[in-house]
Amino acid sequence: MPLRNRVDPYGELIAVPDRGTMTGNRGTLHNERGEMTREWRLERWICCELQFQGRRAKVMTPGHYTHLFFLDEATALAAGHRPCAECRRPDYNAFLAAWMRAHRGAWSAPAVDAVLHRERLAPRPDLPFDSLPPGAMIEWDGAPYLIQPDSLWRWTPSGYTARVKRPAGQSVRLLTPVSIVNTIGEGYLPKCGEFSGSLL
Repeated sequence: MPLRNRVDPYGELIAVPDRGTMTGNRGTLHNERGEMTREWRLERWICCELQFQGRRAKVMTPGHYTHLFFLDEATALAAGHRPCAECRRPDYNAFLAAWMRAHRGAWSAPAVDAVLHRERLAPRPDLPFDSLPPGAMIEWDGAPYLIQPDSLWRWTPSGYTARVKRPAGQSVRLLTPVSIVNTIGEGYLPKCGEFSGSLL
């Protein structure tokens, strides 16, 4: 039976067999039986590489942080995770530099985490689609989609499986936190999975 440690673009923990291309954590969320007992423990939600310096850890180790998995970085960012400053240091540096361009002044990782935590707890806003950059994720027609330059890609746990026209001139429900959308707008390019469906 799949573990409930996969993350969707809404930030929800789901149980699916697909592992994804990235991992991360929100602290220790499981008990000694490997059962999820909470959705988060820390304000520091990070997104990591699947492999780093040969480290190996058993998923759901008692007392250890809970390994979460994402289809790709665009999914992790939509869920409110940021790049890890250890295993993804170049990406973290690029993210923080773009964040500081978007939000002005010097920022520390804990300050970024505090902003993201407030946004994760707030209702997701409706915004004009034309104001959103490629790499952000939205809800469209009741499903999550990744914005691409020429289309929208429908998210599923196993990959992007449908491509539709961009809803120009309309308001949409934004999934990616606004602060991260602004960071993407200032040049941070999230890693996105491949499109594997058909053109609709």
